[in-house]
Amino acid sequence: MSQLEIKDLHVSIGEKPIVKGLTLTIHSGEVHAIMGPNGTGKSTLSKAIAGHPDYTITSGDVLLDGASILGQEADERARAGIFLAFQYPSEIPGVSIANFLRAAQQARMAEGEELDASAYYKRLYSKMDLLKIDRKFTSRSVNDGFSGGEKKRCEILQMAMLEPKFALMDETDSGLDIDALRIVADGVNTMRGPNLGVLLITHYQRLLDHIVPDHVHVMYDGRIVKSGDKSLALELEAKGYDWIKKELAASAA
Repeated sequence: MSQLEIKDLHVSIGEKPIVKGLTLTIHSGEVHAIMGPNGTGKSTLSKAIAGHPDYTITSGDVLLDGASILGQEADERARAGIFLAFQYPSEIPGVSIANFLRAAQQARMAEGEELDASAYYKRLYSKMDLLKIDRKFTSRSVNDGFSGGEKKRCEILQMAMLEPKFALMDETDSGLDIDALRIVADGVNTMRGPNLGVLLITHYQRLLDHIVPDHVHVMYDGRIVKSGDKSLALELEAKGYDWIKKELAASAA
C-alpha cells in the first residue's frame, strides 16, 4: 500500500500565501474529495504537489511512501507515481495521442531501454477498450480541437496508461455536460482499486454522484477546516459554505 502524506504545507504564488498549513494523508485505494469556495487554494495545492514551477512551497513537506518529493522536478514526481489531471489541458497540435503516450512511456524507462512497439500498442488498445474509447481517437493531435469531454477523456487514457500511485484531479468536471461527466467518471471508476489513490478537487456534488468519495474535506482560506464522509458533500450542496464560515467565526471568537 502506498501513502501520500501532506504535512503542514504552506504554498505561495510570488509573495502571496495561498495554502496556509494544510495536512492530509491519502492511502492507495482511497478517494478523497476537496471542496470549497473559489480562491481557497484547492488548485494551488494540486499543482504544488505535482511540482509546477509557478508555485513555491515555503514550508511543510509532501511525502510519497515516506520519502519527500519536494526536491524533485515535476517529471521526477510523475515517474515516482504522481499524476495531475489539469482543469484546462493544453493543446499539442501535430503530436498524435498515440505518439504522445508512447513518449511518456519511454520517458519512464531506464536509459538505454527501448519500448517494444507491438507490446505498447497491445497495451494501449487494451486500455482503450476498457475505457470504451474508439481506437481512431489515438490518431488525433493531443487536445487539438477537442471538446471539453474529449480533453478529459484523453487525460483519463493517459492516467490509465501511466498507472500512477496517486491521481490529483483538478476540477476535472469543469465545463463538462452530463454525458461527458459520466464518461470521465466511468473511466475513473474503472481504474479505481487498491493500487490507486485519488484526490478529487471539485466545486460540485454532481461529480461525487458518479465518483463516490471515501472522504470529503472542506478547504477554506488555505486550510482544511472540516472533514467527513460523502454526506458532507450533500450537506454543502444543500446549505452552501456560509455555515462553515459561521462555525469558524464562532470558534475563533
